Amino acid sequence: MTFTFVSNYINHHQIPLCDALYRRLGNDFTFIQTMPMEKERIDMGWGLDVHKLPYVRCLYESDRACREKIDDSDVVLFGWSQREDLAAQRLGSGKTTLRVSERIYREGQWKMISPRGLLAKYREHIRYRGRNVCMLCAGAYAASDFHLIGAYPGKMFRWGYFTQLRTYSEEQLRDMKPSDGTLHIVWAGRFIPLKHPEYAVRLAKTLHDKGCRFCMHMLGDGEMEPGIRDSVESLGLAPYFCFYGYTAPDKVRDVMERCHIHLFTSNYLEGWGAVVNEGMNSGCVEVVSAQVGAAPYLIRHMENGLVYPDDSYEKMEELVLDLFQNWDERKRMGQAAYGTIRDTWNADYAADELLRFTGDLMKGRIVPAAAGPLSIAPSVSPRKMYRAMTEGVL
Repeated sequence: MTFTFVSNYINHHQIPLCDALYRRLGNDFTFIQTMPMEKERIDMGWGLDVHKLPYVRCLYESDRACREKIDDSDVVLFGWSQREDLAAQRLGSGKTTLRVSERIYREGQWKMISPRGLLAKYREHIRYRGRNVCMLCAGAYAASDFHLIGAYPGKMFRWGYFTQLRTYSEEQLRDMKPSDGTLHIVWAGRFIPLKHPEYAVRLAKTLHDKGCRFCMHMLGDGEMEPGIRDSVESLGLAPYFCFYGYTAPDKVRDVMERCHIHLFTSNYLEGWGAVVNEGMNSGCVEVVSAQVGAAPYLIRHMENGLVYPDDSYEKMEELVLDLFQNWDERKRMGQAAYGTIRDTWNADYAADELLRFTGDLMKGRIVPAAAGPLSIAPSVSPRKMYRAMTEGVL
């Protein structure tokens, strides 16, 4: 099988899957990068030398060869390429094709009533509903968005990002967490409004006032960082905080390994949220907004993590206080979270399922996985998702 993945540029969130596909297919796997990475992303530490990756080809350096690769490959997966002309040519051929997308109506499904927007969605998605193409939903809310516009009926499947897997023995997982009675909480991301870094400060004030022993680790930078630091100082909470500034992905993982709880407070604008994978892989007990795209796929509430609804700080605080009061009972969720990533939501597992699925698709058969990547993506409206998660019906 020849397999080509087309996207705007490769980054550390895609490399584990691409490496896994390359290990299985060798030179029959190609990643086509359609544009150079933006300076903003490079400044965030996402930059890398693509020419050191044996499977990467750049459309802007060898247009003709890349187009031929797209035309000739047995399977092509289109991500966010900003080159719909490439996708249209492939889809028009009727050859086996996959698309991957986060949700298309992040700011609200009411936006689908826009005639101009609906016309664009028709050109990009709806008109191919009868073709040999499936949608990989990188986030649990994508299926509902595409269902609204009638795209990919019966052909939407769970997908996501697959971060670098770290493996530990049961003893290693236990021993890398401090055991002196202080619970370490990690918050990692850009200090911007949609990620609510201020929730960490409000939570720390409550924990301090209730006499809880804790340390809050905050990794990242952004427009809100100076204000967050000032708030911590003015509230007298500086002894309970560690600020790291911008931190490389591997270093983020090192900090997560030493923490008990991972707090992820983004709202509905967070398409996936790869730090959830990383926190779970590190054996942290996840406390995550149900609005985050990764949460419904990765987290089983009260089994391998905790979710809270509607961007609600109060519900989030309630969950964390329960962890402090019942830590000996609740810490098992961190071990279960690790097992979820180790056994199912990792790049090697996803690559195997992807090649199995596309092999059947080339023969005219759609055979979903029973669970995890490439299982059927349920279409659940955003307002019903939290209830579906807490009732265990996903």
